[in-house]
Amino acid sequence: MTVQISKRPSRASAQGTPFPPATGSPIPVKGRAKESKYLRMFKASPSERIDLIRKGVPAEIVVTTGTDMGMSKERLLAFLQFPRTTINRKIARNEALPPEFSERMIGLQKLIGQVESIMAESGVDRDFNAAHWVAQWLEQPLPALANAKPADYMDTVEGQELLSGLLARMQSGAYA
Repeated sequence: MTVQISKRPSRASAQGTPFPPATGSPIPVKGRAKESKYLRMFKASPSERIDLIRKGVPAEIVVTTGTDMGMSKERLLAFLQFPRTTINRKIARNEALPPEFSERMIGLQKLIGQVESIMAESGVDRDFNAAHWVAQWLEQPLPALANAKPADYMDTVEGQELLSGLLARMQSGAYA
């Protein structure tokens, strides 16, 4: 099944089944108040994201991002290849993720923000839930990935960049 983002979705597909609004604590990014946490992450400068990675994002962000995506924490941990016990311990202690895990979470949030940006440019109404769409997209085998699922690429920065490129090609119509 090929999932495609078109520049001008029909009104019916844009509205579809209403998704719950995004929830959870945003990862702080300077100077962007009215945008979602995902769009802010997508638009953040590399230096802002590097600072966040070095400091470590709050472990609780795994839970809130999974909730926003309509995905269980366990499934999210699996495709990001995070050890369950380590993450649960960090959440319980209200600690930050180590840099390598922070980088993967930020990469996921950037992908969601990229979809939000694409849909905003397309004129899709506010009922569209990019986090939920990304969760579904990650689970679909794609011909562009030799029928692998995008989720299989989420455990590395290079894999996440590959997926970001696919999303950009889908927006431009160059996706096969």
